[in-house]
Order: sequence, then structure tokens, then C-alpha cells
Amino acid sequence: MDREGEWSEFRQFWRKLGSMGLLGVTAESRFGGLELGYLEHSLVMEEISRCGAAIGLSYGAHSNLCINQLTLNGSEEQKQKYLPKLIDGSHVGALAMSEVTSGSDVVSMRTVAKREHDYYVLNGSKFWITNASEADVLFVYAKTSDNGITPFIIEKGMEGFSIGQKIDKLGMRGSPTGELVFDNCKVPVNNMVGRLDKGVYVLMSGLDYERLVLAAGPLGIMQASCELAFSYAHQRQQFGQPIGHFQILQAKMADMYIKLCSSRSYLYNTARAVDEYKRRSGGRIPLGKASPFTKECAGTILSLSETATQLALDAIQ
Repeated sequence: MDREGEWSEFRQFWRKLGSMGLLGVTAESRFGGLELGYLEHSLVMEEISRCGAAIGLSYGAHSNLCINQLTLNGSEEQKQKYLPKLIDGSHVGALAMSEVTSGSDVVSMRTVAKREHDYYVLNGSKFWITNASEADVLFVYAKTSDNGITPFIIEKGMEGFSIGQKIDKLGMRGSPTGELVFDNCKVPVNNMVGRLDKGVYVLMSGLDYERLVLAAGPLGIMQASCELAFSYAHQRQQFGQPIGHFQILQAKMADMYIKLCSSRSYLYNTARAVDEYKRRSGGRIPLGKASPFTKECAGTILSLSETATQLALDAIQ
């Protein structure tokens, strides 16, 4: 799928994930979810990424960036309408925040939403959106005032909404990435998520969970790299013996194994801490309050991303 830049069995596989209950790990059982924690969510993300990092990326965007955000911040009506089909795999989800001129600086985004009667009218575009071409339900942020942003739920087929260019990538090409275009897109008022102009709090409430779960993707890559490299070291023969018998390669493999295990411990310990906070607080961060585990989640994804890159290079060598 990475060679072709697409996967014809994407939808079929998604429904299989749904039938296994893996798409709604943190969602409520009344919508088909498992009501488990972020440790379990990370385990699923890790294993899917071990088998295919591109599918892991799409899985993270669907299950965490979309479903988990709706679970945390959606209204009862929105949850009833969208979560069941997202969780059973009938629909694919995505989140759209980034633009060509704005990434981390979300307040500088140029996509705008203006109220007109019972609708908001969106104009602008989003870029680098995972699952763009496949998504049926999208969690989209737009400016609703000079200093305020608000998330909206956009459905495929809404008037004024279209998919722009497909974006090619150096890696994970099996995960579709693209542009979203809003040209007087009419969105019902009921599709607004949270309070008007308070979208930055919605965004930040999910950001730590997103960093945590997405960090499991690099961990899965590390596991796959070790498995491939260690197996090859026992198969490849030089000087009449497997290259794995040479001390210099044994030392490299030992270092790789240590990096894998320490990274796994880092992720799992952070996930347990987040789950404990979720158990005590209901998983909600009070409006305007800083998350108590921002540093831990940010450190986890930074460390595991950099370590996965180095470990993959070690595996190639």
C-alpha cells in the first residue's frame, strides 16, 4: 500500500476493526465503545502500527482525533448521531486543524465560519489532513471571531465542501493525506461542538490524549524494526556463521532492545498516569485550566518519535 500510495481494501479493513471493537476503545459502551483507558488504546495503536505504520496513522486519526474528541466534547445529540457508525467502521473519521499558513499556531488559521440564520457558513481550506479522501465525518476548526475558534462536525456531501489535492508523502503513503476545501459550506448550528469561540479549550483538552496515543505508532515501528533486524541477523551468513554471532552486531542489537523496552515503559507509565487522572476526574480538564500531564505526553511523543527514527536506522544497518 505504501508503494501504491493507496489501499483498495481500506474500507473493508475498517469494518473488520469495527467488528472487533477496536475503533471505539475509549468511547461509551452505549454507542458501541469499549469504555477502556488510554493504555488499552495505546496497545491497539502499537500493534496496528507494528503491522503497518500507515494504517496505524489512519487509525489514530479516526479513533483518537475524531472519536475520542466527540466522546469528550460532543453533545448528546452529536454522539448519538455520529459515534455508532464511526465505531462500527461504517464511517471513517478525521480531524482538520492545520492549514498551509498555520499549524501549531492555531489562532492564526484563516478558515472562517460566519453565522447565517440556522447555519454557519465556512470558507477556507485545510491541509495535511489524514484520512481526507476517505472521511465521512470530520472534526473541523474554524475562526468564529478575531480571537476565537470553534470546532464543527462536517459530513461528506455537505453543500460547499469538497476534497482538494491529494498530498504525496515520503513515508506512510498508504494513509491518505489531502486538502479540504470549504466554499460557502453550510453547516447546521447543531453541528457546532462546545461553546462558541472556545474551541481552543476543546483542542487543548484532547491534545495530550492525542500525543499519548499517537506515540504508540513509533513504538510499533520500533517493535517491527527489532523483529526484522534480529531475524535477519540469524539468517545472513558471513565467514561461515550468522552475522548475529559477531559481537559488534550483538552490541547493536542489545542497544536496540534497550531502546525498545525503555520506550515502551515510558509510554505505558504515562498512559497509566493519564488513566488514573481520567478515573478520578472523568477525563475532563476544567475550562481554562492547564492539563496536569502536558509535559509527560509531549515528552513521550518527542522521545519515542526520535528513538524510533534512530532504531529504524540501526535496523537498516
